[in-house]
Amino acid sequence: MTIDEARGALETLGRLTPTAHGELAVNLPSGLGFSVGFGVGPTRGHLNAIEVWRPQEQDLVRYRDVDVFGLPALKVVERLRRHVDIAPNEDDDGFTARELYLALWRPFAAADDPDEEQGHFFQSVLLARPGYDDTPAEAAARFAAGREPDY
Repeated sequence: MTIDEARGALETLGRLTPTAHGELAVNLPSGLGFSVGFGVGPTRGHLNAIEVWRPQEQDLVRYRDVDVFGLPALKVVERLRRHVDIAPNEDDDGFTARELYLALWRPFAAADDPDEEQGHFFQSVLLARPGYDDTPAEAAARFAAGREPDY
């Protein structure tokens, strides 16, 4: 999607709020939030990533019929592994399926304490184009191999 197409789609959900990094965001009264980010270099001017963050009310967010915010984080990972190769992140307590680029985040791990919602459940999910977090060398190799995103 182009920036204008993404803006139009988000505006159907509510009032847009620009972020400090140039993304567009919308927050629903329930607490469910969406933001979209745009690429640089070859992906400049096109949608690069969509992030959804945990609602405090009754909104349901599913991927492959897995409730990504309603189930405990480790249960989400277990169920998603039936569909995607997902691995723990090295620098935080989240998990990422890199080829699909599906990233699940929580600020810390509290796997055994459901009362500690921020660590027991995922707080955000990000879906991005493959290569979203490539290093410069990985991006160059991806580009050389002809694996840049198809608009």
